[in-house]
Amino acid sequence: MIRSELVQKLCGDFPDLTQREIELVVTALFDSITEQLADGGRVELRGFGAFSTRQRDARVGRNPRTGEAVDVKAKRVPYFKPGKEMRERLNLGEVTAE
Repeated sequence: MIRSELVQKLCGDFPDLTQREIELVVTALFDSITEQLADGGRVELRGFGAFSTRQRDARVGRNPRTGEAVDVKAKRVPYFKPGKEMRERLNLGEVTAE
């Protein structure tokens, strides 16, 4: 699902709101999550999961076209850990071998 599909789904679920209002809500939600992560924080949505960042160390990479060594700087990357309810819902039909 892409952002526009999410907005369309929410428009169907909440007919009393305009598409523009829903777009503003979705944008505000995504911006808030992004801002919190940029500040080094964590965002937890109960039943859904938790967003955080992880540190990646500097390393030497390779240019795939030329094979030349390239220095890659250290950086923070977003990380998502699904919540227990989401994992259970995703695995409803699976049988575990115990």
